[in-house]
Order: sequence, then structure tokens, then C-alpha cells
Amino acid sequence: MARRPTRPTRNSSAARPTAAPRASRDASPCLCGLPASYGECCGRFHATTAAAPTAERLMRSRYSAFAVGNEPYLLNSWHPATRPTRVDLDPAMRWAGLEILATTEGSAFHTTGTVTFRARYTRRGEEGTLHERSRFERHEGAWVYVDGTFVD
Repeated sequence: MARRPTRPTRNSSAARPTAAPRASRDASPCLCGLPASYGECCGRFHATTAAAPTAERLMRSRYSAFAVGNEPYLLNSWHPATRPTRVDLDPAMRWAGLEILATTEGSAFHTTGTVTFRARYTRRGEEGTLHERSRFERHEGAWVYVDGTFVD
């Protein structure tokens, strides 16, 4: 997910959110919208016990990482050529849902792929959406986020 003016900036000095204890989160429904628990779905990617097999699954896991405040995963899943030095997450941002609108390539048989999505959020009581087309590449065998273009 790329940056938008209402999203956190790299230089923000806002306090980092505290993620929920892992054990209580693992059995909860996954935030990415797939019908599995967090531990069986995106949680295993966040814990680095598995790698996202497709660009879409990486997109979903990055959305979940934003939702749970997992900055290390966001940085590790970002292409080194475009990765910022840090991601300051806005504690006022609450991610409310992810809708995958389209994918191109991005399977086990590809080296690149795109995912177009719409993510809903609330920030200080204001509802909003982030509509983006994200580019992904394989880097050293793993899918990584390269960059994104906002779609109006």
C-alpha cells in the first residue's frame, strides 16, 4: 500500500500502536477477509513461518500488517529498491475492510504481478477508502511490494 496524505508518513512522530498479544490474535478471524483464522492465514506470514505464495496473498498480508501495526513485516515485505527506512503507523487509523478488485499475473508461475484493491478505514471518526493498484515482484524468491498507484 502506497502513501496517501491521510496515511502515516515516514517522518511522523506519532507513538507506535501496541499490537494485541499474539495468542489472542491467532484464533481471531483474519483481517484480510479470507475465511481463516489470523494464525492460519496472514499470521504465519507475519511470523515468517511461511511465505506468501502469490502477489495477492502478499497484498492481503500487508493489509493485515497495517491493521495490527506490524512495521517489521511491512518493511521486510517491501522491495529493497523502494523500501523506506521506516513506516510510522498512525495510531488513529483503523482499517475496516479489504476488497480485492483485480489481479494480473502474480502466481507461482510469474515474477511480477499487480493487485488492485480498495481498503476501507476510519481515522478520527472520518471514514475513507484507499483505492490502489500495487505492483509486486519476486525478490530472492519471495514476493515483495514494489510500489502503488492511486486509482480514483
